[in-house]
Amino acid sequence: MTNAGQGAVTAAAMPAGTTIVQYTQGDGSQQFVTVPAGEVQAYQIRAPSSLPAGVVMATPTGITSPQQLAEESARKRELRLMKNREAARECRRRKKEYVKCLETRVAVLEQQNKTLIEELKSLKELYCHKAETE
Repeated sequence: MTNAGQGAVTAAAMPAGTTIVQYTQGDGSQQFVTVPAGEVQAYQIRAPSSLPAGVVMATPTGITSPQQLAEESARKRELRLMKNREAARECRRRKKEYVKCLETRVAVLEQQNKTLIEELKSLKELYCHKAETE
């Protein structure tokens, strides 16, 4: 099967069980990845002239369409917003709990302060009364 320089080749034209080589370029180097022929439906199969004869290139087409990219972006945004809403809800709950704890502490401290003031008054009266009697 010589496909070099012949343009696009359909998956139906590939013999059963054929392994397709996918060319990818990352950081300036060439890589070849084998893809089982049964998983070819999501790939665009091309045979550029730069590849050796009998080798075709398959690139994913389902992932790069603008509509699917927009849908994926919208899905990720909705997921992020949902997580953010949940985090905000939890933050508000913790804040309410913290404020309630502070209000309880204020009430306890105010009561202690009143008790101490009363005790101070009674001790002053006792001391003054005792000082007058002497």
